[in-house]
Amino acid sequence: MKADEVLRIATDVGGTFTDLVYLHISKEGTQKIGTAKSDTTPPDYEKGVMDVLRLSEVDIKSIDFLAHGTTVIINALTERKGAKTGLITTEGFRDVIEIARGNRPDIFNLNYRKPKPFIPRYLRCEIPGRMTYRGEVREPLDLSGLPAILDGFKKEGVEAIAVCLINSYANPEHEEAVVARINELWPEVAAVASCQITREWREYERTNTTALSAYVQPVARYYLDRLSNCLSEEGMHGSLYIMQSNCGVDTVNNARAIPITMVESGPASGVWGAAALGEIIGEPNVIALDIGGTTAKCGLINNGHVKINTDYMVERTQVTAGFPVMVPVVDLVEIGNGGGSIAWVDEFKKLHVGPQSAGAVPGPVSYGKGGTEPTTTDANLELGRINPDYFCGGTITADMAAVERSLDGLSKKLGTGRREAAQGVVRIANNNMVNALKLVSVNRGHDPREYTMIAFGGGGGMHACALARELGIKKAVIPKQAAVFSAWGMLMSDLRRDYIQTRIIELDADDAVEALNGSVEGLEKKALEEFSGESVQSSRVKFLRYGRFRYQNQAHSVEVALPEKKIGADRIKAIIDRFHSEYEREYSYRLEAPVELVGFHVVAFADVGKLHPEKLPVSGRNSADAVKGTREVDYTETGIHKATIYDGDMLEPGMKFTGPAVVEESGSTTVVMPGMPCSVDEYGNLHIKIS
Repeated sequence: MKADEVLRIATDVGGTFTDLVYLHISKEGTQKIGTAKSDTTPPDYEKGVMDVLRLSEVDIKSIDFLAHGTTVIINALTERKGAKTGLITTEGFRDVIEIARGNRPDIFNLNYRKPKPFIPRYLRCEIPGRMTYRGEVREPLDLSGLPAILDGFKKEGVEAIAVCLINSYANPEHEEAVVARINELWPEVAAVASCQITREWREYERTNTTALSAYVQPVARYYLDRLSNCLSEEGMHGSLYIMQSNCGVDTVNNARAIPITMVESGPASGVWGAAALGEIIGEPNVIALDIGGTTAKCGLINNGHVKINTDYMVERTQVTAGFPVMVPVVDLVEIGNGGGSIAWVDEFKKLHVGPQSAGAVPGPVSYGKGGTEPTTTDANLELGRINPDYFCGGTITADMAAVERSLDGLSKKLGTGRREAAQGVVRIANNNMVNALKLVSVNRGHDPREYTMIAFGGGGGMHACALARELGIKKAVIPKQAAVFSAWGMLMSDLRRDYIQTRIIELDADDAVEALNGSVEGLEKKALEEFSGESVQSSRVKFLRYGRFRYQNQAHSVEVALPEKKIGADRIKAIIDRFHSEYEREYSYRLEAPVELVGFHVVAFADVGKLHPEKLPVSGRNSADAVKGTREVDYTETGIHKATIYDGDMLEPGMKFTGPAVVEESGSTTVVMPGMPCSVDEYGNLHIKIS
């Protein structure tokens, strides 16, 4: 590749597949976008990344920028494959991580048991010293017992240490001193302090977050080092960035230091990609739906804004409270329903779909790799929604005999026919996803009818029309790169970091304005110092400012945007009015009560070179030229219809057609229901009007 050409790549490691999108910009300025997909290769995930790079036939030595999203962190947590971890905390607070909260999701279950903390009690140690909630030293820090604590950890085989002291969000001096001393006495161990991750209050959540980050830190370091080495050995000299859960990318060094920020990197890039695509096509209000092989994820974009929360939960279900992770994570709902979700029948002859998944190995029965339990993909094949002769883009010959045997076994348990069993699988999968979509929309005060659905992933187009119709959504958009859209979203991301700090300010106080401006400016100064240390010029850094407000003495807060410039006394009333509106939308009421600020959230981001999609050329063909043929398709809700089959690669901007139709592409299939008009926009995206 010539010196004045650019090659940018994004890779996304999913539960089933590893996806790649590349952008090549020639010296003349013309763009070429390419994609590739290969199997995910646990536990050596970097092998799958190298496989998909080779499959894409890009010149690894010419890569200028590579963004990478991974499931390594969430897998290490859910599979309990992290490091043996010790905890050092303030005297008297050893059991905070086990006491946890009293919020039982299944309140009437007498057999309920709290989930066991990741760090057992014998590995939780205390040291004297105490900060007040104002950040003042109440009791001096005493490190005389630290060497004995570390000796005990060494004997127990501890590989990582979490340090979380009481009220360190207000003043981190004691935590920093403890970590510095650990690094002196035991430099080989991975040590992380809570102040490195968050400056937000709530001891249990902060302690658990620090514990989980330490738990996965050796795993993350090992993986990122192996990936970096593999790329270096292949001659890559460009910059490697890691996708974060906050919809931005960050440097490898920062990701190694605080790996918990990668906990939902793949889903975050998908939601961010939906927001970016919505801006391009003039749709600021979007419900993003990502249906992959293992899970379905959905998020809401309101007026182009992606909501970021710090109340993410790992393993929270209807019967367990899960574990809090207090880092910025895109607001989404994730369920165990994807193309590889297994259909099964319980002892009451009730049909379920997921959360168990066939994964990439053995995969759905139709893969012919030894799978025996029917999945959503197998049901869609049986119903004619997926072409068995063009399965996975023609790379796999669908084993339809095995599919029929597996569905016959399922139908026997249900007492139905094979087709009825397949219909049931699709309907239940759709119902599960509708419930998830309601959680991010209706349950949070948003009317789905006012939004456009952008559906992606291998199964997004398969289910989008049925889901949108159920929710009253007027239009569904299937992106051009739907099968690898999360990777596409990474190419739209900025280098981003979130700075959150708890500080209570009464808005009617005389010094409120000074305190507001001083706190925001302090966080921005810290961000500029960090970016400067990584050779990012201050002129490239931009900020978004938010405040977290609540009615005085309430537990829950609502985040409200703050002015970009200095806050004057005249702006306080407008900020309070906005809080009232946001609070009422979230909780359906407002109070005549004093409002106070409880924390700041400053977003710092710098452009590291984003994808700017170009409009596709038009050859003059019409939609009839893209027709591959017809076949009978069972649309479950509307019966069996003879559908027109279109070659998605031959569709061009301006083409239009009406369902029943199926659009087949190498990595995804879009099912257009009868009577629904579909058009292709200037970027190659499908716009389906939901009737």
